[in-house]
Amino acid sequence: MSAVGVGVIGAGTISDAYIKSMRSFPDLKVHAIGDLRPEAAKEKAEQYGIETHGGPDVVLNHPDVEIVVNLTIPIAHVEVALAAVAAGKHVWSEKPFSLDQDSGLKLLSTAQDAGLRLGCAPDTILGPGLQESRRIIERGEIGTPLTALTLMQSPGPESWHPNPAFLFQEGAGPLWDIGPYYLTTLVQLFGPVAAVAGLGSKSREKRTIGSGPLAGTEFDVTVPTHVSAIARFESGQSSQSIFSFDSPLPRAGFVEITGSEATLAVPDPNRFDGEIKIRRRGAENWETLANTEASAERGTGVLDMARAIRENRPHRATGALAFHIVDVMASITESIDTGAFVDVDSTVEVAAILPDDWDVSAATL
Repeated sequence: MSAVGVGVIGAGTISDAYIKSMRSFPDLKVHAIGDLRPEAAKEKAEQYGIETHGGPDVVLNHPDVEIVVNLTIPIAHVEVALAAVAAGKHVWSEKPFSLDQDSGLKLLSTAQDAGLRLGCAPDTILGPGLQESRRIIERGEIGTPLTALTLMQSPGPESWHPNPAFLFQEGAGPLWDIGPYYLTTLVQLFGPVAAVAGLGSKSREKRTIGSGPLAGTEFDVTVPTHVSAIARFESGQSSQSIFSFDSPLPRAGFVEITGSEATLAVPDPNRFDGEIKIRRRGAENWETLANTEASAERGTGVLDMARAIRENRPHRATGALAFHIVDVMASITESIDTGAFVDVDSTVEVAAILPDDWDVSAATL
């Protein structure tokens, strides 16, 4: 067997994290990068020593590219993924998988008919932090898992992102941009979501870019910038979540899982590692159970997919999982609009925990 060939479409900010990781994995080979702005692809190719660059077609038509890593803006995710499937490529996409249920289902069925795989961020669920959290819960250290509380609050990304307008428009906002990290983590720990309810608000109609060449430029805000959501899971557990770009107080990475015997503080779902703490029934203080460290970041899910292709086994961060999260977020959005609880129609099987000897730096193919 040989390393799996990869091509990247989308040369924006997030591409740096993916390319750095993927180039460090012996089981992957990054052959090409494309973008609607070929000059941006050229810059990344020169920066990272990628052989082929240009428009998206240089990736879709490259004979050695087996997986297309789709890092385009959210509104283009499905269109680019469908083009990759039509070109006979497996696809890994940045989140969200799609912007609505209909387009997501179309993508799932098209890939299935073509015998091709779909994967999607977040792959933070494959990091040591969340993998070890699952082990702790499955060992019964908190008793029976009952409820969860998650918080993500910030003033918004316009202060640091050089071109943030898309993060405040369709397919983004705090629910669609940050929600997948928290919701995917909850599904990993509790299983699929059965029903949701949500409230949403928007603090102002326009925001101003705070850094980079476009600093001082105003842009429209078209989606809720604060969302409160509750979820009921098929297994009977429940969660409460806040996703906000309206808070002067930054507070990210807050995930607590309460069980019958203890509460577990889980690492930031937007990271691959971190401290895991437990507060046992009757205890006055938190106890540190683990300080996990990651050897890789974005792109870990691409690696798992690549190895799964060669080993003819299921990969973990699947299109079906990502679609379920889209279904959950779309249902929360529907609840915001209607003021009613909304049933989540889709379901998903939670993937197995990674084996203890899983090593991103190993050459296994």
